[in-house]
Amino acid sequence: MEVKKISYQVDEAGYYGKFGGAYIPEMLYPNVEELRENYLQIISSEEFQRQFQSLLKDYVGRPTPLYKADRLSKAYNASIYLKREDLCHTGAHKVNNTVGQILLAQALNKKRIIAETGAGQHGVATATVCALMDMDCTVFMGEVDIERQWPNVERMKILGAEVVPATSGSRTLKDATNEALRHWINNPVDTHYIIGSVVGPHPYPDMVTRFQSVISEEIKSQLREHEGRPDPDIIVACVGGGSNAAGSYYHYVDNPKVELVAVEASGLGNDTGKSAATTALGTEGILHGSKTLLMQTEDGQVVEPYSISAGLDYPGIGPIHAHLFESGRGQFVGVTDEEAMKAGIKLSKLEGIIPAIESAHAVAALSKLEIEGKIVVVNLSGRGDKDLDTYIKWGKY
Repeated sequence: MEVKKISYQVDEAGYYGKFGGAYIPEMLYPNVEELRENYLQIISSEEFQRQFQSLLKDYVGRPTPLYKADRLSKAYNASIYLKREDLCHTGAHKVNNTVGQILLAQALNKKRIIAETGAGQHGVATATVCALMDMDCTVFMGEVDIERQWPNVERMKILGAEVVPATSGSRTLKDATNEALRHWINNPVDTHYIIGSVVGPHPYPDMVTRFQSVISEEIKSQLREHEGRPDPDIIVACVGGGSNAAGSYYHYVDNPKVELVAVEASGLGNDTGKSAATTALGTEGILHGSKTLLMQTEDGQVVEPYSISAGLDYPGIGPIHAHLFESGRGQFVGVTDEEAMKAGIKLSKLEGIIPAIESAHAVAALSKLEIEGKIVVVNLSGRGDKDLDTYIKWGKY
């Protein structure tokens, strides 16, 4: 498919094509407007960048390696590189964003931090930077996710955060996000909401993408060292809301020679009613403050998503990904629970790396793509420690 010559960057109104914007209650308008008016100036300042880059290097542990997975490459007759975001402090890419947002919150003189979390990695990353910066932290998490991601719940508590269960709906990420937004409406003055993905009202999708763009920035320089060229043929990343994917794509999105592959969770299958594959099952609508693609009924009620992966069972995608899908710039692939779990075990046995189940979805997509002879970068967004209980219950290793 020939890609149209269109922009994939956010416009001044906060839209990627026709997706994005800020569809928010009047009570939230001052908070969101304060962010919109100030975020670019703050994050581009010399002092902010000095602090941000220093923390990424000395606290987070960046740059993360770009690892040539030789045995995995041999299995697929391709050159497969793993971007090792699993080696970040806290175990996932999420900390890139929380470091940036905590510095932004301080610049705006906020005293309290709230966040939502699904797999718990964003919650842990938020609790971590709040401990670092001595700020009060409340994390909203669905009851179902609290049970299946209990190690991360305990980590958040050890770090000093209050974990508040979301008990409505499917009791997963969507519902945790709803609770966080309600709390922010009731505490608008002193509180900053650290959204964990490229979702929500503008400027969040753009802001989170910018903080995560360090991933693709590093890939360019690291791939030049490995292969003598900055551009892979294909970049593969899993997509729930889609922050690790947005960060992986950022410096390549306007280069049509680099194929962008987004991997969604098909759960038990897209025809089973137990899936979170938004582009396969979704339609245009408003979710958590932005216009995007989401799973919904004909009368606009959100359909409950399902995935074995707590970080991917979100009923929508970030507006940047909705635009990539609709424009044809991104290729979206669905991976089932079974396929993801098998890929996680395969990577573990071939490379000695146990991936987060979210990341295992990205690895599983390799068997669905034409990659022979190509240079492929898979963003390994998180490590599997948090999912050990799920791997054990699955048991097929």
